[in-house]
Amino acid sequence: MKKQIDIKKVIITIIVFMASIMFLLPFVWMLSTSFKIEADVFKFPIQWIPERWNGLNNYKEVWFGDYPFYTYYWNSIKVAVLTTVVSAAVSAFAAYGFSKVKFPAGKWLFLIVLATYMVPPQASLVPQFILYRNIGLFDSHLGLILLGSFSVLGTFMLRQFFMTISNEYIEAAKIDGAGHFRIFWSVALPIVRPAVATYAILRFIWTWNDYQNPLIFLRTDALYTIQLAMQKFTTINGEFYSLIMAAAVSAILPLIIVFIIGQKQVIEGIALGGVKG
Repeated sequence: MKKQIDIKKVIITIIVFMASIMFLLPFVWMLSTSFKIEADVFKFPIQWIPERWNGLNNYKEVWFGDYPFYTYYWNSIKVAVLTTVVSAAVSAFAAYGFSKVKFPAGKWLFLIVLATYMVPPQASLVPQFILYRNIGLFDSHLGLILLGSFSVLGTFMLRQFFMTISNEYIEAAKIDGAGHFRIFWSVALPIVRPAVATYAILRFIWTWNDYQNPLIFLRTDALYTIQLAMQKFTTINGEFYSLIMAAAVSAILPLIIVFIIGQKQVIEGIALGGVKG
């Protein structure tokens, strides 16, 4: 039986390894293509390691050419970072309130908040567009930041983690004279820090990859985020695949960096989710 279990593990490991390679191949091809000259892009068999390197010129054209990416990088970083900070803070405060603060109709109010998650985002685009145009938030980064700063999913997700905190900690802090804000900051938040970090990473990725909201709520070219810049860059350089791949690598690089830096927090957040307090 022990040998059979070991064989099964080996087979599963091989299958997972092969699947991982299959998932990575498109990224490897994209990275390889970004360093090639255009004539070598579609050579067969595929040249995984370019024979003629042109990466410096490709990335120079992407970042400092007629359509410079550094402007749109800055726009995306500003919107994604501020949205992440505000959304994580608002969701954490709301989650603590719904889980640890007792007030009349609290459960019903939470159900109403959850019910709004059933409304498709596309259904609210027209009212949001009209509202933003009337109050002066249309075609601004502030408008985009506010759109992503209030998350029902983030509130629900963090509430589940706050509920795992034993009420004895809360009561002990109250006996010592701490108010809810002090309890939240000094007692509850340090315990669920991995969960908040996990949500912050997800929020950053969602905001960085968001295409719909910038497309609808931005009109000025100088305010474009990286996703709109990619679409316009692809339209202009549609026949130059080496340039498009260099732009694509540049666009996903921050996501890879954020995940590498925050993967420990993600693992801790998943582990915390499996612990019942």
